[in-house]
Amino acid sequence: MNTQIHEFLMHAVYFAPRGRRRIHELGADITQRYMSAEDLLIGVIGDAGAGKSLLIQGMFPGLELSNDDKGINVRPLPLLYQAENDNFEHHTYHIDMRFELAFAQLPVLADAVRKAMQEGCRVVVEHFELLYPQLKMNAHVLVGIGEEVIIARPGIFGPLPEQIKSIVYKSLAYRKMAHSAEDITQKVLERMGVPLAGDHDDIRRGFMLCYPPPKQPHADLSLVEELVKEIIAKDLTIVPEGNWRIKFGDMKMKCTGPRIHVRSTGEIENFRLIKNYIHDPQSGGYRIVGLVGDEFTGEDVLGAVPAASD
Repeated sequence: MNTQIHEFLMHAVYFAPRGRRRIHELGADITQRYMSAEDLLIGVIGDAGAGKSLLIQGMFPGLELSNDDKGINVRPLPLLYQAENDNFEHHTYHIDMRFELAFAQLPVLADAVRKAMQEGCRVVVEHFELLYPQLKMNAHVLVGIGEEVIIARPGIFGPLPEQIKSIVYKSLAYRKMAHSAEDITQKVLERMGVPLAGDHDDIRRGFMLCYPPPKQPHADLSLVEELVKEIIAKDLTIVPEGNWRIKFGDMKMKCTGPRIHVRSTGEIENFRLIKNYIHDPQSGGYRIVGLVGDEFTGEDVLGAVPAASD
């Protein structure tokens, strides 16, 4: 890894992707860029449905998580069991504080983490903000995931876990709104005969559907926006179906991040489309750009990027 980045990192910020593959890839990139073998305490912070488990799987391939997206939890917890027996068999352990506090006292969990670190083991702690007051030790690396992914290497003045939490918990709602709006938009486009986007990209408070060159889609984006808003207004429940699909109303579609959605379409606030196809001069492709929420306008996001000609 780049030791200069490691030594001088205060924090780095990425757009938080929504699909499984892109979250895994970002996790791998974070490990390569910002972590070292000496980092034994990794704090992960984010609300339910943020994609914490997917990010951890990307950061530490092969790590057995003590929970998973299906609600299955490993019992007894390997970290606690092996700490009680003073016999640590693995190099890296995972613990979900929100779940484990229902079964074990906070001081017991903190002692287990300390013992593991004393033995040179790494501990990845989900909901690290719950452990920090008892542990009285900040993580070597903090990773927060909401609308953005924040990576920080805390010093004696922070950042503190609660500071990261205050950012990522609040912003996650926009990421979920954008993802749900993105999938509804793609479903509307599909019904209008527009091929599926070749790729997806992320912007703040929104999404991009990416179409490869040379052809520009020719759907009327004002009509697309109107049809998407009609679906949003119906307040349809959004339900994950396994790891790869979602259902809203009578519509089903493939989705690689089925838990990263609002609960119903009515929770999507202020959806709008940029009414021009955005041309990417580097790839030669075209983008359909959608936005949610009130904080950012299309001009704020896109700056001087030229629109595609008709």
